[in-house]
Amino acid sequence: MATDVVMPQMGESIFEGTITKWLKKPGDKVERDEPLFEISTDKVDAEIPSPSAGVLKEIKVSEGQTVPIQTVVAVIDGAGAAAAAAAPAPVKAAPVAVTPAPPSAPRPAAPARVSAAPAQGTPAPAPQRTAGERIHSSPLVRRMAAEHGIDLAAVPGTGAGGRISKQDIEAVIAAAGGGVPAAVPPPSAPAVAPSRPTPPPPPAAPAMAPPVPGGQIHVAFESAVPREKIYFGNYQIEPMSNMRVRIAEHMVASKRVSPHVYSVDEVDMTKVASLRAKSKDEFEQRYETKLTFMPFFVKAAVAGLRAYPTMNASLDGTNVVLHKEINIGIAVALDWGLIVPVVKGADEKNVLGIQRTLNDLAERARSKKLKPEEVQEGTFSITNPGVFGGLFGLPVISQPNVGILGLGAIEKRPVVINDSIAIRSMCYITLSYDHRVVDGAIAHQFLHKVKETLENWSEPVL
Repeated sequence: MATDVVMPQMGESIFEGTITKWLKKPGDKVERDEPLFEISTDKVDAEIPSPSAGVLKEIKVSEGQTVPIQTVVAVIDGAGAAAAAAAPAPVKAAPVAVTPAPPSAPRPAAPARVSAAPAQGTPAPAPQRTAGERIHSSPLVRRMAAEHGIDLAAVPGTGAGGRISKQDIEAVIAAAGGGVPAAVPPPSAPAVAPSRPTPPPPPAAPAMAPPVPGGQIHVAFESAVPREKIYFGNYQIEPMSNMRVRIAEHMVASKRVSPHVYSVDEVDMTKVASLRAKSKDEFEQRYETKLTFMPFFVKAAVAGLRAYPTMNASLDGTNVVLHKEINIGIAVALDWGLIVPVVKGADEKNVLGIQRTLNDLAERARSKKLKPEEVQEGTFSITNPGVFGGLFGLPVISQPNVGILGLGAIEKRPVVINDSIAIRSMCYITLSYDHRVVDGAIAHQFLHKVKETLENWSEPVL
């Protein structure tokens, strides 16, 4: 019996996913719960297990494509059909109908802002979205809207949860007489546009502007075209990964929304460093986990958030939301990007509990096994450029938080103590904060509380 494999819903607010990699190919035998493919969503990258055992008969959605939840992406033959399973035909991208522009309305050199009003005789669109309402759309849809000057807020979405699909944006482009881009097989070489201003080339093939001194290179990729590296004599062009695109979107949005201000302080970590050096071997033997510096910083941040709850807040329009729970997101560097899993209830955990949670989240982040809820509901964040040798950093706030703590490298430096020079283990800490909610006085008081907690550490670790 055949089993349909569908795009799962990885969280209540997620309505689509992008298949980044198939771990099996047609004809391969798969076991139930064996990783079948990898997906990327707005919240998390994850491996999706097979819903049943059998033979992968057909792949319906190729790598790089974004589809709504519950879309059938593959078909698995039952375990008993493995012997009789025929070699499947190669996967082909589904053709997309092309609607040419009317001959009497030639395409202008620079597209004007396109209204989302429907053509005469079509049903009236859904009511326009309210200000601030999130628009659900794929990177392809957002790029098509930008290329044709379309305001997505005015486009009624027909997909799940009001998601704007590729068909929705094509309908608006066709109604405006701009034609509809077609998905085509990958060309042997990309078309090179001239450097002088000319009408844009037909959108059926990816276009690349030649490099010019001091200029930028822009490559547009249709989702049906494989995202591959393009090599030239002394440079190459490499498309951003799905995670990199989402990181870029979130960082730009954070800088646009929050007026960032930065404060810096210096902490004497000698007492903590001595305690950790003395306890780490026994800690590892007793609890079977390594003791790092991060639990100490998390506990110090908790003390600061308790003393100054404005830092443990978010902004909802003109309302400041003060959170009772303290959920601290910890930035984890991956080989392919960055993710911020959340330590829930950090104020209720001791050093051991925080360390075990951190190790578990980091390990599963690197193996793509995090759940969407494990990267949500953070109320404050910590990032650690010091682990890579950075003296300190000025991080971007992880929305919707109003602050993020940056940790520098812990290194021995000469300092003055009671008019004498001493060698101490010192560390710079930085705080990036949203000036709409947090003023400099609160920010520096928070940093001072973090500093005081670390320099006067009294909690046992064993």
